[in-house]
Amino acid sequence: MFANLNNRSYVIIILTLLTAGIHLFLGLTVPDTLFILNGLGYIALLIGLYFVPQLAGMRKWIRWVFILYTAVTIILFFVFQGADAFSSVLGLVTKVIELALIVLLWLDRGVD
Repeated sequence: MFANLNNRSYVIIILTLLTAGIHLFLGLTVPDTLFILNGLGYIALLIGLYFVPQLAGMRKWIRWVFILYTAVTIILFFVFQGADAFSSVLGLVTKVIELALIVLLWLDRGVD
């Protein structure tokens, strides 16, 4: 039913849910459609990576899309926020989570 999950996979799941939750929370409280879409994108990629057996043959590609999606999210945060990016503690914490997510997805690429 699910992909073979290892400890790294569980950490990827937790980090993804954290960043998705932060984006959804911000999207609903600010409100901002881009935050909501970003959070939903993280959830969709997580589901596609680990929880849809029909996509098992595509996990390698889903992982690469996941890495790129996360990298674009980080880059656009600094583009949109400019110099103010470094004054947002929640934003910076989220970027650290996302950097860790990229590293773990990269390390997990040989699993499939």
